[in-house]
Amino acid sequence: MSEKIRVAVAGAGGRMGREVVKMVLEDETLELAAAINRSGAGKDAGELAGLKPCGLIVVDDLDAALASAKPDVLVDFSVPSVVYSNTVTAIKHGVRPVVGATGFAPRQIEELDELCREAHIGGLIAPNFSIGAILMMQFAAKAAEYLPHVEIIETHGDQKLDAPSGTSIKTAELIAKGREKFKQGNPDEEEILPGARGGEYEGFRIHSVRLPGVFAQQEVIFGGYGQSLKIRHDSYERAGYMPGVNIGIKKVMAYTGMVYGFEHLM
Repeated sequence: MSEKIRVAVAGAGGRMGREVVKMVLEDETLELAAAINRSGAGKDAGELAGLKPCGLIVVDDLDAALASAKPDVLVDFSVPSVVYSNTVTAIKHGVRPVVGATGFAPRQIEELDELCREAHIGGLIAPNFSIGAILMMQFAAKAAEYLPHVEIIETHGDQKLDAPSGTSIKTAELIAKGREKFKQGNPDEEEILPGARGGEYEGFRIHSVRLPGVFAQQEVIFGGYGQSLKIRHDSYERAGYMPGVNIGIKKVMAYTGMVYGFEHLM
């Protein structure tokens, strides 16, 4: 690509946002066009990310930043309560959203797809940008065709706000596509302690663990006659998501409409 892709980062002062800023500044094919964060406004975006000054000042108004900077892509890892409105704002400005937040309702994704198509731009909503995690989901979906008895255990730090995680929900959706719907377990099963069996999705269970000192893990367990299969993925630091975000930024330039799931870009 001859011209650099101009990238704006929403939530630039957050833990994921800082990693995105670093990745953009270190990629010669990308240009940091804007950094938006409610706190940290007035600071240098490079310094906020732990690097040397880059000359770009963090601002706190997304709409104004997109209007003035005119980026090609907005990367957004901000909180679920604002990410939908941020995405709408980006599309309104003709900016391609690359979103790493969860909590979108199916109807919201449909609406965003319609808005992207009307604007003739692409967008991406990805519950997980880790290439290893995407492979874990794909392997699990394939395994479910042969071993339909399955449960998901996802583990995150105790500061994570949503449960179950977006990754586990996306995994469950992929599994359900190739698995005949039925309710697992003994029909007379009784939960002595409510919630002990986890959340139910299409007849199988998702369990969420929240503990300090943990980053991100997910294990998909399949059971069959005389055997079991465990597919597990572990993330150890946020930098592990950046190769996927980098791919998302570059590939979304060639798409029209909203893509839900990073697996569609692999």
